[in-house]
Amino acid sequence: MTAHRILLGITGGIAAYKSAELVRLLKKSGREVRVVMTRGAEAFVAPLTFQALSGEPVRTSLLDPDAEAGMGHIELAKWADQIVVAPASADFLARLANGMADDLLTTLCCATEAPIALAPAMNQAMWSNQRTRRNIDLLANDPQVQLWGPDQGSQACGDVGPGRMLEPAALFELIAGANVGALSGKRVVITAGPTREPIDPVRYISNHSSGKMGYALAQAARNAGASVVLISGPVALDAPAGVDRRFVTTAEDMLKASGQAVDEGCDLFIATAAVADYRPDSIASDKIKKTNDAMNVAMVRNPDTLATIAARPDAPFTVGFAAETRDVERYALDKMSRKGLNMIVANDVSVQGLGFNSDRNAVTVFWEGGRETLGPDTKADIARLLITKIADQLTHKETS
Repeated sequence: MTAHRILLGITGGIAAYKSAELVRLLKKSGREVRVVMTRGAEAFVAPLTFQALSGEPVRTSLLDPDAEAGMGHIELAKWADQIVVAPASADFLARLANGMADDLLTTLCCATEAPIALAPAMNQAMWSNQRTRRNIDLLANDPQVQLWGPDQGSQACGDVGPGRMLEPAALFELIAGANVGALSGKRVVITAGPTREPIDPVRYISNHSSGKMGYALAQAARNAGASVVLISGPVALDAPAGVDRRFVTTAEDMLKASGQAVDEGCDLFIATAAVADYRPDSIASDKIKKTNDAMNVAMVRNPDTLATIAARPDAPFTVGFAAETRDVERYALDKMSRKGLNMIVANDVSVQGLGFNSDRNAVTVFWEGGRETLGPDTKADIARLLITKIADQLTHKETS
């Protein structure tokens, strides 16, 4: 059922000003919106702004004598089809994770049976702090709670990194049901990042993959209701909330870990990892000294994780990625056919500012009888759109 009555919680943070646009979008779509603001939120935006946009009085206090004459907070908790907290500050997340009900918004979240979506917004250092991560892990394992974001990018303080609230348009799509619950009950395995193939104890062969696209897909799949295992090569990224991350190093490690995860149960396998095609034939036991002007390293072919999973008798719905520098469509379609994939996502990594090591991407997704181009956009937004498209094709395959 589509959520028609939205209770929007707003906590203290500069991103609170963006919530006004979210209220406008929700009202324009015909939804009823009621707003609850914390004391911190009032320091950034006046309640009158949200009253004018929603057409409803804004609630700010648990101890409001008029509103509570008829147990107003219980009435609000029962009224909502969906609670969305945007922005959700580090303080609010900590209090909610620990079951506190010390203001109106946390009390409503404790009293409601409606789904609760949280759109975190904070400085990148606060998001990465181990205490915040502990609170996020608690919330990610709460079946009533979904985490929407955060996004990466420039922040009001001047820092750059994870912690930005998702844009109002993206939050509206999630509320509108673009992919909420689209993978509910599904088990998803995703590979991400590079592999490293050792030459000696200090050197290895690798590539420029940052893992950002795979990590964004893991978060989007989790937000869509899936149980997600993320098989990750060496990257400098935090684990997505609520996702079972398993680190690997080499291509052989990637194959073994992927096979094990699929054995545990898998409806959907998405291979975004940039797995090395070749590895050194032998690994020196000691550091190779610089004694000659040239060094020849004999290479042997690595196992193909994606093709191996797709060829299993119990193969899940399998989606590959193709990072190309020319003839993108031709190479992608050939890869999809040759490896027996259900879908493939192709991108041109020669385009500056997109793909490898960037927060942005542009892709074209292919499936039998169809194609669609997505972006340029942030990898988080591309991931949400891809999960919606993949979920549609998975459902079509299961019902045809």
